[in-house]
Amino acid sequence: MSLNWTLFRGMLAEEWRLHADLFGGRRFAAFPLVVAALGAATTWFLSLSGVTVATVVAGVHALAFAFGLHTGSIGFVGRDALENLLGDVTLLVFSARTLPVSRRRLLGVFLVKDVVYYAVIFLLPLTAAVAPLAYARDPALLGRLPLLWATTSATFLLGIAVTFALIGLSTRGLPGRGVGLGAAAAVGLAWATGVDITSVTPYALYVDPSPVAAAVAVVPAVALAAVGLLAYDPSTRSGARTADATFGRWRRRLGDENGLLTKSLLDVARSSGGLWKVLFSGGVLFAVSAALIGLTETITGVEPSTGLSFGAILGLTAFTTYNWLTQFDDPDEYLIYPVDVADAFAAKFRAFLVLAVPNGLAYFALAVVWFGAETAHVAVGAVLLLGIELYLFGLTVLLAGFSPNEFLFDSVLFAGFGLAVAVALVPILIVALVVTPVSAALLGGLVAAGLALGGVGLGLYRRAVPRWDRKLLEG
Repeated sequence: MSLNWTLFRGMLAEEWRLHADLFGGRRFAAFPLVVAALGAATTWFLSLSGVTVATVVAGVHALAFAFGLHTGSIGFVGRDALENLLGDVTLLVFSARTLPVSRRRLLGVFLVKDVVYYAVIFLLPLTAAVAPLAYARDPALLGRLPLLWATTSATFLLGIAVTFALIGLSTRGLPGRGVGLGAAAAVGLAWATGVDITSVTPYALYVDPSPVAAAVAVVPAVALAAVGLLAYDPSTRSGARTADATFGRWRRRLGDENGLLTKSLLDVARSSGGLWKVLFSGGVLFAVSAALIGLTETITGVEPSTGLSFGAILGLTAFTTYNWLTQFDDPDEYLIYPVDVADAFAAKFRAFLVLAVPNGLAYFALAVVWFGAETAHVAVGAVLLLGIELYLFGLTVLLAGFSPNEFLFDSVLFAGFGLAVAVALVPILIVALVVTPVSAALLGGLVAAGLALGGVGLGLYRRAVPRWDRKLLEG
């Protein structure tokens, strides 16, 4: 048995045990079924508004790419978050110092493991979710589902490889970071000048399959993975860091009586990536939003509303921001301080308002300046953004408390979260992406929806605090 195969099996077992221990074996085993059910319901609902199967397929590729970016960032950047979540553990990918195996071999096997693992538990059910719609609209498309699974898996690899290459370059100091920023700027410039970037992605292979398209589709991912393998050093840790005694100064400026708000913000500021990672995660969602909106326009021929589309989609930054705010928290640590659990949640809410709202509005303003938008749509989009952010915050706190990272793969909680998000966002996205022109009455309805979502979010948050207070005190 080759060493690569042994490592691959070990990493697969490690990944499965990690999730099974966190979420319970049976509940986690049902996760693919939940993904398939939610995906099928969402695609079918979208089809009722005239969204084509082609648009759904394009959206699935965009989702796979975004998921790849996210997975890569967790695996390689969020080491402090993993340590906080799992305790002092050493994953196989980080064991180059203790095992007689080169770090490049470990990283290469790790990438293959991630693609295989998530291709089976996430991308396969996501592909199956398209089947009912394809059968109803064009049964011939059923024969292309294996190709769809292959191209979405390759797109997922591309997302991981992008993150991996950027992080690998960043470990090489300023020269490496300069190369990474230059490459990112070149891609952004090409996209802004109208170059069809998707022509060198696996999505192009799905649209027009051929041996040449297959070769072109995998080259960027393989090249970026190679860059990451050559540059990245998983054993590298930042040197000893010192921080100025800024707690008192921050606390006075924030008017923070009990210091919990200051602690929440300093936790993020002093972690890997600092406050920049909040901005970065918003930038990723901005880029995905722009690509999705552009793709929708290309396929459907309908020009989506910039104000409404970006307002709705950027509201999703709420979830990632709350993740950053809670990734270093252990709820039990608050029990030793003379503060209530409600005080801790109130501090998180205030920190969320400080980080999430400006972050979302900044990217929303960038979208308006860059792409242009009608004044009325800008105003309504801003209301939607704020309402969706508050809704997601309240929903996440109610379901996950201080541990939003852990419930993503809990099939029961994920199903509830996905259903609640879909019910709230899908109707809004349908109007924003495919309805034109948007009547004044419909704009009024969207304002009401944004305000209602904000109110529901605040209500969920108020209900969540006593619930988690009881659970934490009961142990």
